[in-house]
Amino acid sequence: MDPAQRRRHARLDELQRDPYPLYDRARRTAGLTYEPLLDAWLVTRDADVREVLLRPQDFSSAQSLRPDVQPSPAALAVLGSGFAPRPTVVSTDGPAHRRHRAPLNSGLSVTRIAALTPYITRQAETLAEEFADAVAAHGRADLMARYARRLPGAVVGRLLGLDPVDVPAAVHGSYSAERLLFRPLPEAEQIAAAQDVLALQELLDRYARDRRARPRDDLITAMVTALAPDAGLGPGPRELTDDQRCELVANLQNLLIAGHLTTTALIGTTVLHLLRHRDQWELLRTRPELVPAAVEEAARYDTAVQGFRRTTTRPVTLAGTELPAGASVFVAYGSANRDPARHPDPDVFDITRTRAHSRHLAFGHGPHGCPGSQLARVQLRAALQALSRRLPGLRPADARPVPMRPTLIHRSPEELFLTC
Repeated sequence: MDPAQRRRHARLDELQRDPYPLYDRARRTAGLTYEPLLDAWLVTRDADVREVLLRPQDFSSAQSLRPDVQPSPAALAVLGSGFAPRPTVVSTDGPAHRRHRAPLNSGLSVTRIAALTPYITRQAETLAEEFADAVAAHGRADLMARYARRLPGAVVGRLLGLDPVDVPAAVHGSYSAERLLFRPLPEAEQIAAAQDVLALQELLDRYARDRRARPRDDLITAMVTALAPDAGLGPGPRELTDDQRCELVANLQNLLIAGHLTTTALIGTTVLHLLRHRDQWELLRTRPELVPAAVEEAARYDTAVQGFRRTTTRPVTLAGTELPAGASVFVAYGSANRDPARHPDPDVFDITRTRAHSRHLAFGHGPHGCPGSQLARVQLRAALQALSRRLPGLRPADARPVPMRPTLIHRSPEELFLTC
């Protein structure tokens, strides 16, 4: 990496670790602000973000997850030996988007989540006990490694129908995919990450082919049934075609990543801000009925998915700025959630906000609103209830600043060491 690239990556890291000053400047500036580090126009005001999200015909999702960093040729060669990329629910519009989303809507329905809730509660409580034991044994423990990554991983594994022994590998592969596309890495680490992604794809492919032959009551079966309907006329199920396998692997990988990395980030940032604002933690501990409100305030205050890209399909004018066809915009949910035009005192963390003042965009809006938002809420509520009940004296292990991961995709602490 040459010196200019290193300087650019350092500036990008700084922006991603704390994007809120940039958002504040952009909201105060007339029109849209172009940010060279993101190579995109920033959409930062609540009203403008909502407008973009409700105009998919003008602002396409096709490049919503365009990488911040281009992998090396060697890493791309590893990926190229696996499954060809295919559009997913995140990167499609119109009929294609509705087709990809349909099995998610049914698989993440209110009834499905209600059936899964007892399992989530048990896992949240068991992991809180284990975390408490780790703190007692060592004096401190990392909430991210010992709790925040484990609960969503177990839940999404259960939802998909993964064998519990495969969940750690699936979680590891998901983080490798995120790092490969959004972090500058030495080539050797890129190759290792690409190999992890390939292993994850092969794992998901095995599950998809198994569910074709032996359907179950799980989300992988629902995805196979919806995206690769069996039109065979023989006595047994027809094998998946190569194209169907590629599409299923792409969508299952997307679902797996979205299903646990976002919730992991939310657990980490929620606990971080509750403990930073000690009065809010004590309020939550003594008034557990405030847990749902705390979830909403934490999601608003420090949004896990800070935003997605959209690409203009034709010349448009937004917030007084004229954009040509093919322009990239970064739709900043995290900024909209700090917009004083929508949220009074937006930089104040307050779990007693009224419902009218907490209508945030942390889970998106419109056709691409997160289908798993309720599942994330259930997990976060269960985590807060379990941790506040089992560890009421929880506090940061030291006074050092908590570094945030340099990403706008799943914003969370790198580590969060806590003690009692």
